[in-house]
Amino acid sequence: MKRLVGQSALLLTILCMLSPGSASYLGRAEVDTFVAELARRHSFDEYELRDLFRGVRTQQRVLEAIARPAEAKPWHAYRPIFVTDSRIRQGTEFWNEHAALLSEIESDLGVPAEILVAIVGVETRYGRHRGSFRALDTLTTLAFDYPPRSAFFRRELEQFLLLVRDEGLDARRVSGSYAAAMGMPQFISSSYREYAVDYDKDGRRDLWDSPEDVLASVANYFRRHGWRRGDPVTFAVTPDGTDYRDLLRKELQPRVTLEQLRSHRLIGAGQSPAGPFTVMELQGTSGPEVWVGHYNFYVITRYNHSRLYAMAVHQLSRAVRERRAQPQVQITTQ
Repeated sequence: MKRLVGQSALLLTILCMLSPGSASYLGRAEVDTFVAELARRHSFDEYELRDLFRGVRTQQRVLEAIARPAEAKPWHAYRPIFVTDSRIRQGTEFWNEHAALLSEIESDLGVPAEILVAIVGVETRYGRHRGSFRALDTLTTLAFDYPPRSAFFRRELEQFLLLVRDEGLDARRVSGSYAAAMGMPQFISSSYREYAVDYDKDGRRDLWDSPEDVLASVANYFRRHGWRRGDPVTFAVTPDGTDYRDLLRKELQPRVTLEQLRSHRLIGAGQSPAGPFTVMELQGTSGPEVWVGHYNFYVITRYNHSRLYAMAVHQLSRAVRERRAQPQVQITTQ
């Protein structure tokens, strides 16, 4: 969730030069200050925090991974990573296994089952790949040795320590992605604390082993970010000319009105609910693809701030839904 785009090969080289190697983080002035402030603000035991950080080491693999995110690829290279036959088949199996639960959550929170399935499919291949980086090492490395986003990751490191205290987790044993996203839905620490729910009512918000908590937490995240029940996500258009490029924006926030779509001949009257919309040009295998995103498309980008990610989730969700709707072939023997 919210994979963070690195800067460049040059930046990675600089980071490698700056990295303190295998030395402990404890004893570095900025780390000692961070620990003291945490203890003061949140009533942590400073001795215990210092002991925790004594065993943390720089993770060079984390710095290398964050410098080469999948979201930096063009659409025609990004799509085949996530919209594959095996992921569609596994998504169908996952949906069938949890059909009653998905139906209940969709009814309760208003987010379609196929979107919930696609999120965990894109994030962790339905729980098969949850990340093997120790979260404490990852967050400390990014907080103190990744200058472009150090402030963000220091906040996430603080949220992580609060999270493990809240949930009764062992900070030394929690693992996740190279950006410290955790569990089946890959929530970062602040999102875990804010949006995770105890849907199975066992007293814990378990995003690793409770399908109830996992799927309801994803749905709650979408609901809290304004998912519009019953509205579509996106549709492809074939522009008449190139004037649609006047509507392209770098920002993810949708700002195009229905009247603008009509004036650019990107939609006919009565074919869509009210906006706002976003107009996108993605690089397909045969040239540019032009898509119009509804507000729900924007909501998906709140989970990961990338149009490519949102489009992959959308297309995987449709593919899984369509595969699941296909009649099953019955094989009989005489």
